[in-house]
Amino acid sequence: MHRFFADEAGIQNGKACLNAEDSKHALRVLRLEEGDEIELVCAPARYLARIENTDDLVTVSVLEELRQTEAKTQVTLYQGLPKADKMEMIAQKTTELGVYAIRPVAMERCVVKLEGKDAVKKIDRWQKIAREAVKQCARVAVPQVREPKKLAQLKDEFSALDVLIVPWEDARDGSILKALAPFEGKEALRVGILIGPEGGISEKEATWLAENAGAKLVTLGPRILRTETAGLAALTMVMALRGEME
Repeated sequence: MHRFFADEAGIQNGKACLNAEDSKHALRVLRLEEGDEIELVCAPARYLARIENTDDLVTVSVLEELRQTEAKTQVTLYQGLPKADKMEMIAQKTTELGVYAIRPVAMERCVVKLEGKDAVKKIDRWQKIAREAVKQCARVAVPQVREPKKLAQLKDEFSALDVLIVPWEDARDGSILKALAPFEGKEALRVGILIGPEGGISEKEATWLAENAGAKLVTLGPRILRTETAGLAALTMVMALRGEME
């Protein structure tokens, strides 16, 4: 079933309009007509709806609320800035897995430098990718892609989390299971996952994270994962252990 977003007015008296972009796509690309049923996304829920009018903006009537798909565990991915277009794939796939927000991070071993207009352009691109991924995976909330920051600038943000999990190739004893164990039974949880860039997390950064941000340094197993793989693996583990994939 085709999935669309409601406009800013939302649902009023059982009816809603699709936003301008989705109305155009529904009428000119998909050739939908009056009487066709669609899935309507209007945060914090999604609905089965029927097209009632196709003049300019598409108007729909709401039929019923559909199953909730948003995770109660709010996971923010702190991603060390990777090279090339890897961040596009990371934004898309982590959105599918249920990430709450994405924060690019400038770290010691990052090759990419992202500032000024280039940063705004990239963030807009990644945000658009996340939005499109939401449609594909039946989510309601679009993860916010935040502006890049240096590690030291995130200390207060890390402090607001319930737990900050940092996969590090030199970690030996820590695991995601152990990091989440103290929060068993807590329904809503704010989790941060910090992933290093291609060169990994330096020992200096790992020490700072443990001492100043209370980070849990964990291993993802004996194999070295690429930066674009590590975040997906860690996020999947968190979601599975929290019962968000049942």
